[in-house]
Amino acid sequence: MLDTHLLGTTDIPVTKMGLGMAAMGRPGYINLGHADDLKRDYDADAMEERAFTVLDAAYAAGVRYFDAARSYGRGEAFLAHWLHSRQVDSQSVGIGSKWGYTYTADWKVNAQHHEIKEHSLAVLNRQWDESWALLGSYLDLYQIHSATLESGVMQNHDVLSRLAELKAEGVAIGFSVSGPRQADVIAEGMKQMIDGVPLFDCVQATWNILEPSSGDILAEAHARGVGIIVKEALANGRLTPRNQSAEFHPQMEMLQAQAGRLGTTVDALALSAVLRQPWVDVVLSGAATLEHLHSNLAAIDVSGDADLDAVLTSMPEEPEVYWDIRSNLAWN
Repeated sequence: MLDTHLLGTTDIPVTKMGLGMAAMGRPGYINLGHADDLKRDYDADAMEERAFTVLDAAYAAGVRYFDAARSYGRGEAFLAHWLHSRQVDSQSVGIGSKWGYTYTADWKVNAQHHEIKEHSLAVLNRQWDESWALLGSYLDLYQIHSATLESGVMQNHDVLSRLAELKAEGVAIGFSVSGPRQADVIAEGMKQMIDGVPLFDCVQATWNILEPSSGDILAEAHARGVGIIVKEALANGRLTPRNQSAEFHPQMEMLQAQAGRLGTTVDALALSAVLRQPWVDVVLSGAATLEHLHSNLAAIDVSGDADLDAVLTSMPEEPEVYWDIRSNLAWN
């Protein structure tokens, strides 16, 4: 059962399971099997129709948080069109988007650069205008996309001041993080104050049974009232049977054995581990098909036990190893 609650200390309605648009808005992505999910049909109208089918099913199942970004191809436009065409009550859903990456693949699977990162004031202003033109009053949460120490965004006074202006206008402000130094970036973000008030209302981070290293700092942020959204809970498909890596075979066998014992699937098992973290407000499904959406949503009904916990706690990889593997996943 998906009950609605508020994201952190904001007034944004969310549910424990949310839906991200990363895999539905562009032909090329790094999820294992992405090409099969899209049936290699990259016609924009066909992709929008497929996205609508998944969005309709998620909403019917009770999902009330939806997450996009400017760099997700047409993902933000698909989401906006769905919201308007279905006349979804803006007060009944939480809608987040992100700025900082520009989509540059030109609707191609094999592109030299799929997205270009720039955390400048000029990009923020341009992409805010673009997001607002599409989503308007539906837009509840605007996030820095993949903030890092190297990008310097947490020290960019002009950007932080502009974000504070948007916050004063009623939009919640957040940031997403990636990489082995997620915890350091989150700690830096929590220090940002504007007129004595914390700037950031939400953090979106990668946390899964292979990469749980940010758990302590996320729990601390949650205790301070920051909303926590978890992305990549399935490690871009590595925590599904699509992961045929010989090196991961022993771990996959253990996960499949536990899934069989509990009458569920590997993806639901992995997602349930995230849902059981007391500091999680939303965990995003990255499903691009109805089959995967329903399989992901089954995580809500998975109950853990000592045998499962023993297997799950044996899974973590060193963060540097995890992120190196992720960086080498092929766009498909």
